[in-house]
Amino acid sequence: PVDASTSTPYRASGGSWSSGYHTGVDFSVSTGSTVKSVGSGEVVSAGWAGSYGNQVVIQHEDGKYSQYAHLSSLSVSAGQSVEGGEQIGLSGSTGNSTGPHLHFEIRTSPDYGSDVDPIAYLRAQGVNL
Repeated sequence: PVDASTSTPYRASGGSWSSGYHTGVDFSVSTGSTVKSVGSGEVVSAGWAGSYGNQVVIQHEDGKYSQYAHLSSLSVSAGQSVEGGEQIGLSGSTGNSTGPHLHFEIRTSPDYGSDVDPIAYLRAQGVNL
C-alpha cells in the first residue's frame, strides 16, 4: 500500500487498542505519502471513521476487505471501482494517531473484529516485505 517499512506489527498487545491488540499493521510514512490499493475492487466506504480518522475500505475480488486509515486526504469515494496500485489517498495522522503513518488492515468482512494477518495476505499476493 506504501513504500515503507512497518512500525507497529499485527497483533501487538497493549492498552492503546479497544480489542487489546493491534488489528492491523502500521507503515511509517510522512504525511502526504501516496497510498495505493493493494488490489482491484470496489470502495465500500471512504471518509471519516472516528478513531481511524479518514479511511478507505475496499472489497476485493477474493472477498477480503482492505482498510487504509489515518489518511490526510482521500482520492476515491464509495462505490468507485479501483485497480491494484491505484492511488486512493495520502497518508496522514487523522483520528486516534500518535504521528503520521498508514494503518493497514485486511478483514474477512467490513466490520471491526474480522481482521486477519495483513502481512501474510500481502505476501500471498506476491508482495515482498
